Amino acid sequence: MKKVTALLVAGSTFAIAAPAMAQDTSAFTGPRVEAVIGYDIAKAGSDIDNDQNDNDDQDVDGFMYGAAIGYDVAVGSLVIGADAELTDSTAKVERDQTGDLESFGLGRVEAGRDLYLGARIGGLVSDRTLLYAKGGYTNARFEFTGTDGEINENRRIDTDGYRIGAGVEHAVNENTFVKLEYRYSNYSEGEIDFEDENVGDSGRFDIDTDRHQIVAGVGLRF
Repeated sequence: MKKVTALLVAGSTFAIAAPAMAQDTSAFTGPRVEAVIGYDIAKAGSDIDNDQNDNDDQDVDGFMYGAAIGYDVAVGSLVIGADAELTDSTAKVERDQTGDLESFGLGRVEAGRDLYLGARIGGLVSDRTLLYAKGGYTNARFEFTGTDGEINENRRIDTDGYRIGAGVEHAVNENTFVKLEYRYSNYSEGEIDFEDENVGDSGRFDIDTDRHQIVAGVGLRF
């Protein structure tokens, strides 16, 4: 909740401060494409966090990479836009556990593809630098291995949640930009994906998984 409050306060600051700047937003409007890379860490949420068992891995981390598209428009001195992103991740449980596989509250976990669709709002802090807040829907996939002590079960879980974040974007020139962004995601619902077995997905169930990412990007604007 503290993360959400801080980001909402930041977004409100943009809306209050940006009109007073009355700066040219043309460097940050129109369609864009970008490549993104960064650090990715997914953690068991507070509902399933288990600090009593030292054999449990409470998080997985690794390298995330992917691509995004978006479109921005100027509304007065504000920049408002839409984003769509597809990424993958190398994050996984590294420990070679035997017997008890309760890591991450799900089983032995490896992060997979992540789909995001959302919006952002920002204001200029200089002629070529935009500060923004963002939020939207995210659907992430996790590969996991669970066990009852005798039989291992390999399954794919698709999870639904929300993402919020904040970042800074700098226009290198009229068509090129770079950015640095932090975002937080929470996944609260999941379903087992039986796509490879030609069987319909399972019923939806509750989960609690947090995700933190620090992302750098480079892109082109048209």
